[in-house]
Amino acid sequence: MGKKSRCKGCWGWCLLLIVLATIAFGVFIALKLKNQKSDSDVPGPPGSNAKKYADALKIAMQFFDVQKSGKLVDNKISWRGDSALKDGSQAKLDLSKGMYDAGDHMKFGFPLAYTATVLSWSILEFGDQMKAVNQLEMAQDSLKWITDYLINAHPSENVLYIQVGSPKADHSCWDRPEDMTGPRPLTRVNTSTPGTEVAAETAAAMASASLVFKSIDSAYSSLLLKHATQLFTFADKHRKSYSISIPEVKTYYNSTGYGDELLWAASWLYHATGEQSYIDYVTGENGEEFANWGSPTWFSWDNKLAGTQVLLSRVSIFGPKDVSNFDILQKYKKSAEAVMCGLLPESSTATSSRTDNGLIWVSEWNALQQPVASSFLAVLYSAYMLTSRTTKLSCDGDTFTPSDLRKFAISQADYVLGNNPMKMSYLVGYGDKYPEFVHHRGASIPADATTGCKDGFKWLESDEPNPNVATGALVGGPFLNDTYLDSRNNSMQGEPSTYNTALIVGLLSGLVTTSSVVKSFT
Repeated sequence: MGKKSRCKGCWGWCLLLIVLATIAFGVFIALKLKNQKSDSDVPGPPGSNAKKYADALKIAMQFFDVQKSGKLVDNKISWRGDSALKDGSQAKLDLSKGMYDAGDHMKFGFPLAYTATVLSWSILEFGDQMKAVNQLEMAQDSLKWITDYLINAHPSENVLYIQVGSPKADHSCWDRPEDMTGPRPLTRVNTSTPGTEVAAETAAAMASASLVFKSIDSAYSSLLLKHATQLFTFADKHRKSYSISIPEVKTYYNSTGYGDELLWAASWLYHATGEQSYIDYVTGENGEEFANWGSPTWFSWDNKLAGTQVLLSRVSIFGPKDVSNFDILQKYKKSAEAVMCGLLPESSTATSSRTDNGLIWVSEWNALQQPVASSFLAVLYSAYMLTSRTTKLSCDGDTFTPSDLRKFAISQADYVLGNNPMKMSYLVGYGDKYPEFVHHRGASIPADATTGCKDGFKWLESDEPNPNVATGALVGGPFLNDTYLDSRNNSMQGEPSTYNTALIVGLLSGLVTTSSVVKSFT
């Protein structure tokens, strides 16, 4: 009897313990779900990789090798060889390095410097992600191939060589870069023929690259920063658009103004030096004159305002709150937010510049520049929000999250990679279907062919696919109706550019993982 009672009491206690354990477990699960909900967009170091974007990144990175000029080192492109070894010789300069602009053999300093700036930014923000898929060293090597050229193109404080080759002469030939025999004239800016935007963009390239190489090669980093400060002073002191000083540049890379480049360069110099004077520069009368606060623009080789606004948002978000003119810096952040709101399709302020299938579409020529550039900025701003644990973005009464920005960027990246009405990847070499008639001289001519300037045009007119694959090339892209004509003569849609590659590399690097960014570049 007594033994039975003790057992009955024991079962009572067991039942109570089971109930309490069940309640505790329920509370634990609820708290875990709550934490997961609030912190799901705030990941730590790089975790599992998104294979699709990692594969695409590895392909995109190869186009830098396709575009290299000079004596190639560890050449990985079987159909490329040394070229333009005497570039710059008439000025006793070595301008053999650098990269060709697009499908031609021109070296245009303005978009090339922009390529270097965007690539530097991508490495600084998403270097860990690049490293996780073994692409960081390749990105750094490609960047240095450009900055080596830019250093040599700046032989004295107020002189910058901004172009190698004559567009008219270059475009009258269709030959491989290895077989070029035509003239390679040089174009420069100086105090008598200033070029503020190209000098300032080159300063931005040097300053941002100095941060990339700071922990790798301090001497090289210091050299880059020296050139950057000199070029910025030159650009600011001798203000005149290079399109006015040298009217012939208007045909290919006409500048619509230099104010954005001055702000862009000053912003990068602040990050590279930490000097307050550069914050004063962008928040003072130069900001008032050039910043165009509150008016969203498209980030491109010609207009750096949206990029500047996102870059300076870094200072507002992660920098010291006692920095001078913090209230003016907030105007840049608010402008960056306006850019983000315009990109989000569900926002009341969403841009209408889209195809029926959702691709941002602004221009027939090189249509993919704006969606890829915008997506790169969106991934960056999303990462800034995640890192700072900012959960909401307000868009004229509508509320969005970092995930919404990332979702937008993914939609644009997926369109580029084949989720489009053409069922075609616009990144050459990625997927089962991609353009085969890319407007690119080197890719269109067999490596063992012997051609001169004029007889090479038979390869332009050939109805056979390119014998060489320009792996990693991001072509111009679709028309507004989401169609694409794969024809070698269709340069509007089918010509790739080096700066587009920098943008797609940045975007894909940001999508490899959902990791946050570093709070400081230094």
